[in-house]
Amino acid sequence: MTQPKKFVDLSHTIFDGLVTYKGLPAPIICDYLSREKSRELYAEGTEFQIGKIEMVANTGTYLDCPFHRYAEGKDLSELTPEQFAELDAVVIRAPYEKQLAVDASFFRAVDVRGKAVLVQTDWDAHWNTPNYFSNNPFLTEDAAVYLREQGAALVGIDSHNIDDTRGKTRPVHSMLLGANILIVEHLCNLRDLPDDGFTFSAIPPKFQGVGTFPVRALARIA
Repeated sequence: MTQPKKFVDLSHTIFDGLVTYKGLPAPIICDYLSREKSRELYAEGTEFQIGKIEMVANTGTYLDCPFHRYAEGKDLSELTPEQFAELDAVVIRAPYEKQLAVDASFFRAVDVRGKAVLVQTDWDAHWNTPNYFSNNPFLTEDAAVYLREQGAALVGIDSHNIDDTRGKTRPVHSMLLGANILIVEHLCNLRDLPDDGFTFSAIPPKFQGVGTFPVRALARIA
């Protein structure tokens, strides 16, 4: 008998008032049409809820595509499913207790070509706390250069930002998105994955003119 495939959810829950990135507004999640009001529109015993969401695109676990960084880059509507769905994937273990800067040396022993490269720092343990927003682990510029040169398809991290936010430049975003390599930030539960032998999906809606949006990031372990 074929064993069912196992999915591991790598996404944070988005809720009303959640702060993902300090300085950006939290989402407002409420009723557009409440169940109580809907009873006035339908037959007795029939009711519906229609939600209303107001938020910035950088909320929860989200995917960055080239348009996020470059005006001429591809937006979400121009991505192909092969870029973000059912990608062969690997996990790079780089716990933040040992270092914050994840450089190219972490990747050299792993075949990353055509794969989703997920960096486990365990920073997600600080999610939804004040500690999440500062002194977080990040990739270095030489790591981004190496991943670009080796042909990674997507790079994800369970941290507040894939770049070092203590400065004004964002070399990792610039390098990866400039090479059409997608980025997923604010992942979680990477500790529950094997080093390899699974696929990764982070599927955004097909928005035109948008470079970032929340995803339901999933690992499928056969």
